[in-house]
Amino acid sequence: MKKVDLACIVDDDPIFVFGIKKVMELANFCNGFLVFKNGREALDKLKAIISSGEKLPDILLLDLNMPILDGWQFLEEFTKIPCSKKITIYIVTSSVDPQDVAKAKSYELVSDYIVKPISVKRLKEILKEFETSQS
Repeated sequence: MKKVDLACIVDDDPIFVFGIKKVMELANFCNGFLVFKNGREALDKLKAIISSGEKLPDILLLDLNMPILDGWQFLEEFTKIPCSKKITIYIVTSSVDPQDVAKAKSYELVSDYIVKPISVKRLKEILKEFETSQS
């Protein structure tokens, strides 16, 4: 199965970030990852990567509840940035609010809404979806 070259994690919870990195390693998910503590940090860095022509992540795992710029605010701003490469976004959150799920589906860039914790099995499903979308 093809691995994701670069994954991006946007989450302010260091325990989740530590755990998801371990799960990604177990799932043989990606070659590398970028980690950002909030939406502002992610937005600023991704804008810089786009403007400099550096390698963008293939997949972005986005938490909703974060300080400074939350997941929704990040999505609002990120969708306005002209980008030649499509980054597949997965909302990965502890929120089970049906309104959040519905709102996430309204974004074209959002592929799915995943309630934490994320399993090796689910990461492998994401890999299959990624592989299919690349062919």
